[in-house]
Order: sequence, then C-alpha cells, then structure tokens
Amino acid sequence: MPLPSLGRLSSRTNLKAVSSGRHRNAAKVAGDEVVEDKELTSYLAALAPDSDPESTGTGSRFGDAQVYQLRMNLIASQQLKDIAVARNLTPQALAQEWILERLSWEGQAASAQERRHSDAMTDEFHFPAETFEQPLVGR
Repeated sequence: MPLPSLGRLSSRTNLKAVSSGRHRNAAKVAGDEVVEDKELTSYLAALAPDSDPESTGTGSRFGDAQVYQLRMNLIASQQLKDIAVARNLTPQALAQEWILERLSWEGQAASAQERRHSDAMTDEFHFPAETFEQPLVGR
C-alpha cells in the first residue's frame, strides 16, 4: 500500500474520518440520546456561581468598577515597586490606595473651598462683639 504524499492533498490520498451518516430509511437507534449528568452540572454550577459580582466571566469585574491603565517612567515605576515591597503590597494595590486617598483629599479640599466661597458671598455682616461693649466717648 503506497503512503500518502505529504506535499499535496488529493482525493485518493487524503485521509479523512468517515462519518456514520444516517440513511433515509435507517431505523433510529435508542442509545443515541444525550443524557445530562446532573451531578457534574451541579458541581460545575457550584464552582462558578452566576450571581457572583466579582466574576470576570461576563467581562465586567467587581460590579461597576472601571480599569485604568497607568504608564510611568522607569524611575517612578521602580520607586513604586520598592515602596510596595517595603509595605508588603503589590504595586497595583499601593497605586490604587494612593489614588483613592488623593481623591478623598481633593473632595475635602473642594468642599472646604466651596464653603469659604459661599461664606464670602453672604449678605450678612458680622460686627465684633467688643466694639459695642465700650461706652461712647462724650459728645
């Protein structure tokens, strides 16, 4: 028996798996039905619950959180890594902590500035109390 050519495929030398197709008048075999394995299905469902908000299966991670990419020069990146190692954190966790702290600080500074601005724009005038406690000097 000659070996098939490895360079070209032809109908004579192409080795294909033959399907066990059905003929029009063939009787249906009773063992062809697919049976669901309920134990395997429940095991897989327990491994990957549908309601997990921190799942990455749907493409979204941690609910409504958003991912930002941060590019840093090599010196800043190395500093971040060194500080993270010293604090037993990952560089990503340290950067996230710093960003959240800074956003909190910015929010507090903005609200303090708004309060100062609204106090300056009021129609009220405050007189010092010690001004009115002194008697008027003679007329």
